[in-house]
Amino acid sequence: MTSIQLAQDYLNGTSLDLPNGHFIDGRFVSGNGQQMESFDPGLGSAFATFAIGGADEIDAALTSSRKAFEMWRRVKPSERTAILLKCATALRANADRLAVIETVDSGKTLSEAMGDVQGSARLFEYYAGAADKLDGRSVNLGPDYTAFTRREPVGVTAHIIPWNYPTSTFARGVAPALAAGCTVVAKPAETTPFTALVMAQILTEAGVPEGVINVVTGLGRDAGDALVRDPRVNHITFTGSVGTGIAVTQAAAPNITRLTLELGGKSPLVAFADADLEAVAANAASAIFSNAGQICSAGSRLIIERSMRDDLMDLLREKAAAVTYGHGLRDLNMGAINSDLHLGRIVSHVDAAKARGCNIIAGGAVTHDPETGKGWFFEPTVIADLAADDPAVQQEIFGPVLSVQLFDTEDQAIQLANGTDFGLMASVFTRDVGRALRMAQEIDSGQVTVNDYWAGGVELPFGGNHKSGYGREKGIEGLDAYTTSKAVTIKNS
Repeated sequence: MTSIQLAQDYLNGTSLDLPNGHFIDGRFVSGNGQQMESFDPGLGSAFATFAIGGADEIDAALTSSRKAFEMWRRVKPSERTAILLKCATALRANADRLAVIETVDSGKTLSEAMGDVQGSARLFEYYAGAADKLDGRSVNLGPDYTAFTRREPVGVTAHIIPWNYPTSTFARGVAPALAAGCTVVAKPAETTPFTALVMAQILTEAGVPEGVINVVTGLGRDAGDALVRDPRVNHITFTGSVGTGIAVTQAAAPNITRLTLELGGKSPLVAFADADLEAVAANAASAIFSNAGQICSAGSRLIIERSMRDDLMDLLREKAAAVTYGHGLRDLNMGAINSDLHLGRIVSHVDAAKARGCNIIAGGAVTHDPETGKGWFFEPTVIADLAADDPAVQQEIFGPVLSVQLFDTEDQAIQLANGTDFGLMASVFTRDVGRALRMAQEIDSGQVTVNDYWAGGVELPFGGNHKSGYGREKGIEGLDAYTTSKAVTIKNS
């Protein structure tokens, strides 16, 4: 059945076929039997229940994962390659179902969800090609010794999955972990529990051995905390807020557990007066209104040369007004905010900006699906002429809210771009190649794009500096988290 048919059936009242349990040792288990409601953000109402696990379920998952690791790390790299390629094929075969589940679970549009699923398949395909190329190197210590290095799997890996991109973030960590020979215990966010469960089942049926992938659903304070504190975990990959990232780091510290942290962002899009005005406006709108701004790498700050201010603000008003929104399965331009709680956070930020007298030139209010009058939505919002220290510039709002700043010189543009505690992503718009290269060098962030905000793909490393975290995912660099380097030296006598 196609995603369109599945979407229509759901909107007409048909329940989705969803798992109800944790995925441990290759099968679904009920655990302690406790359940929690999951909400459809596009309707603002519950649509399913899922299992709430805790320390006991985490213990079972880690026991399974540790046992499976002793087998999986010895599987020939070429065999892991073949299995991961089958995983990519299986994800594509199930793309329609997965996309509908992610849309209902997260609130994003069907097209965005489908892109996430296809991107997830591509991640497994990419790392399948890397699994049999994790080679060491020969080291010349002179005639008396033979020395070389080995890249070995780090062991059992924990993956704390965020609610904004539950499908692709799962794949972003799990695919390289499996390629390296590691095993996985994943804990998805409590507001988006289902795609990780379904993907674990699909991947196991595609050929990943039982116990290599385990998924425990539940609350962060219970299941998540038990997972990151357990000494059997050799590496933690966490994506989420700065505050929770700090808590994860502190919880893992007694065990000296390795970490990859992909945290918040306040990413700048810097535009010079020689740039194509329409391209700047279109990219700025896409960078902040995609997934309703609920993206760590969203372009939430637009830093523009003063002379282009008036014309660009007119274009941004038009772009914001043209955004259509509604239930994600209706596949308009923008979907819902993931939860009522998070919608309240966005409202607090914008209401505070209003109270400070900020210049809100578009949006700024809660709204609903125009067709049903339901759901958790926020208008596409633009706040202009902000000072460098304004909270709307400094704090991550994580919603469809664009903060605009002005500059007069290139040095000022660099200072503003680097003027927050974050350093995840940035983009520069200019026709001057020399300026573009200077800006790319001077902006302090994990990645910089030029004249196209979302340029890139799975082949490029992704990660941040400062409070945006550390470590890199995607690209060949994404394998570093899941491998260790061992030096071997032999005396030639």
